[in-house]
Amino acid sequence: MKKLEKKTTWKDWAKMLVIVALYIWFLAWVDAWWGLIVVPFIFDAYITKKIPWTWWKELENPVTRTIMSWVDAIVFALVAVYFVNIYFFQNYTIPSSSLEKSLLVGDYLFVSKMSYGPRVPQTPLSLPLVQHTLPNGMKSYSELIQWDYKRVSPKPVALNDIVVFNYPSGDTVVANPLIQAQDFYGMCYGYGRQIVQQNNILPDMDSLSILQQRQLYGIFYSVGRQYIEENRTEFGEILSRPVDRRENYVKRCVGLPGQTLQIKDRIIYLDGVANKEPDNVQYNYHIRLKEKLPETLTRELGLSDDDLRDLHQTGEMPLTAAARDRLLQCTDCVESIEIDTTSSTAELYPLNGYTGWTRDNYGPIWIPKRGESVQLTLENLPVYERPIAVYEGNKLRIDDNGTIYINDTVATSYTFRMDYYWMMGDNRHNSADSRYWGFVPEDHIVGKPIMIWLSTDKDRGWFSGHIRWNRLFRWVDQIN
Repeated sequence: MKKLEKKTTWKDWAKMLVIVALYIWFLAWVDAWWGLIVVPFIFDAYITKKIPWTWWKELENPVTRTIMSWVDAIVFALVAVYFVNIYFFQNYTIPSSSLEKSLLVGDYLFVSKMSYGPRVPQTPLSLPLVQHTLPNGMKSYSELIQWDYKRVSPKPVALNDIVVFNYPSGDTVVANPLIQAQDFYGMCYGYGRQIVQQNNILPDMDSLSILQQRQLYGIFYSVGRQYIEENRTEFGEILSRPVDRRENYVKRCVGLPGQTLQIKDRIIYLDGVANKEPDNVQYNYHIRLKEKLPETLTRELGLSDDDLRDLHQTGEMPLTAAARDRLLQCTDCVESIEIDTTSSTAELYPLNGYTGWTRDNYGPIWIPKRGESVQLTLENLPVYERPIAVYEGNKLRIDDNGTIYINDTVATSYTFRMDYYWMMGDNRHNSADSRYWGFVPEDHIVGKPIMIWLSTDKDRGWFSGHIRWNRLFRWVDQIN
């Protein structure tokens, strides 16, 4: 017997019109009018019903109907999560101690995409809830379609905001998951220097001209990269990742586009004015103990097992000013506390230039701003080379005479097409941040953490403080 077709009612028309209106509003919001090709399918789903969208409901086998109903629900949920994560908010877990004691390892955050304007996905063919790699090691995305950077209703990052962004140096990584988080370029320069140094006596950098220094750094990089390429059993393949598939980092924005930043004796200055330090800023201290710190005191100060392990192994530990003062009061336990003044120049940005800067005395460095220009010299080119060549996609080279070419044209200046930011952790001596890998381009900005919805302490058991109840549902802005 032929099944009677269900007649279209005014309610179907009303639902269709509401859905189409919302969909067109969304297309206008993201400025993606090509999406109108979907409208006929919405019309069919509610009105003409020529396409059997729910064909599985007519199957005779109840098991198959049940399975397909679950598949339908799961697919709908994944699509919904995909759009929510892209345009509205996503979950983020604090993985490292770089922002302690403002944000703690084990904090679970809601990250608002609306705070700075959501990015239209640059790599749209990707699985939801996975940043770049599936559990089996395969990529979770396809680069078959790549869209240009575009942000919906963009808003500027404010000074001292805590920001989630894609790791700028994460454009290239090694496949070995055990060392994939290490900075690829830092590995290249580090291994290259070691190899060259084993076979040669390295000259003093101050004795070389700027051009000679650049050539030597070029040798370090090429030798180091060759070493990584030739040792695939240790490192794996060298992989590249698009901007929105790079690792997510979270730091504090301490420098805005167009500002000149300098760090003097650990204090950040912007255009010559000291920037207010976060209340929970930490530095490493050398600590001499008379006896072991009591557990009640370590819990009171929020010292992690990793902090205490470092103290016992190296005699150093990161402390806030309040924690330092509290320890000094414990005269039965503590003999002395002195700040770490280590001044190594190794591994700092720019990796291909000799500056003499340290983590505590850095710069001055001008932060690029969209529409503004910088005069290019061999001295400052290492600072701005990566933004010009990598982030803004220009061809940059220097001839043997030291002449700079951009896109095969002699260049004495460059006008930037994007805004850039300077990001640092509050745990200043234990943070891989802009001091080590440079500027964060605007197209790498993901969003702003707005609320801690869960916080767990890996050093505590389930019945002894594993969940930090006092941090649940707290606004991030109220913490820092």
